[in-house]
Amino acid sequence: MKRVMFVCKKNSARSQMAEGFAKTLGKGKIEVISSGLEASQVRPEAIATMKEIGIDITDQYSKPLSDFKAEDFDVVISLCGCGVNLPPEWVVREVFEDWQLDDPAEQPEIFPRVRDEIKQRVTQLIESHSPSDIFDRLS
Repeated sequence: MKRVMFVCKKNSARSQMAEGFAKTLGKGKIEVISSGLEASQVRPEAIATMKEIGIDITDQYSKPLSDFKAEDFDVVISLCGCGVNLPPEWVVREVFEDWQLDDPAEQPEIFPRVRDEIKQRVTQLIESHSPSDIFDRLS
């Protein structure tokens, strides 16, 4: 099973929501975790926004990217345009994408829109990286 890392600046909102979607929608298809260039805390708005659609991320916590090794992951997704700030070993994984989503922490009213964008992208990610597709070629 391929391992996916969602990374953001503080691992407090976008990457946490992506982790929640991927764990729910990709269960049994991918392994997933999220982290930040620096660790902080999961924003209550992220928890509430996900709860609105039936996904509970209250047990998730913010983790620094430095706790992980790039070689342990096949797919790395930056959600905030922070790819330029990632150590080089993270951007040369088999798959690297930089989604550059708006930061809802700066404007909490956009949490639902950003959540829905993340859901759409995570769904596409899981579909495009299903075992019958790219992961077979990468194995």
